[in-house]
Amino acid sequence: MFSGHFHRRNLPHIQHDFRSYFLTFVTFDRWVLPATARELTMGHILFDHGRCMALHVAVVMPDHVHLVLTPGMNAMGWSHPLATILKGIKGSSARSINRRLKRIGPVWQHESFDHELRRDEDLRRKCEYVCNNPVRKGLASSADEYPWIWREWVEGM
Repeated sequence: MFSGHFHRRNLPHIQHDFRSYFLTFVTFDRWVLPATARELTMGHILFDHGRCMALHVAVVMPDHVHLVLTPGMNAMGWSHPLATILKGIKGSSARSINRRLKRIGPVWQHESFDHELRRDEDLRRKCEYVCNNPVRKGLASSADEYPWIWREWVEGM
């Protein structure tokens, strides 16, 4: 029986150095991001490309974001933690979105999903699968038509 109490899950996130990851984070209460918010989010993702991560793909959907990235090396010679990368993107984008839309409150859910790509998984194939998410959802007829997508092999390195 439901007691009316909510339980915050803190999923374990295990990270290995110098591996690539598929990440997803979702808007708070599945809020649908207006176009301005999607653009701001993409800008914050791209800001970290080359600084603390090598971004392979980013897709900002109406109520969630997909990333495929490889964390970069920090000053101590280890990979930047995924939690730090996501905190930077989610925190800075939430502040920008709230400021631009003159709103307050959370933009992103606390938790995120991460999956380490196995050595036998093809990075490019995973990236192409992620890029087709807007097509599968009926938001575009091709990935090239979707405005909130970034691919290292198309938009830049």
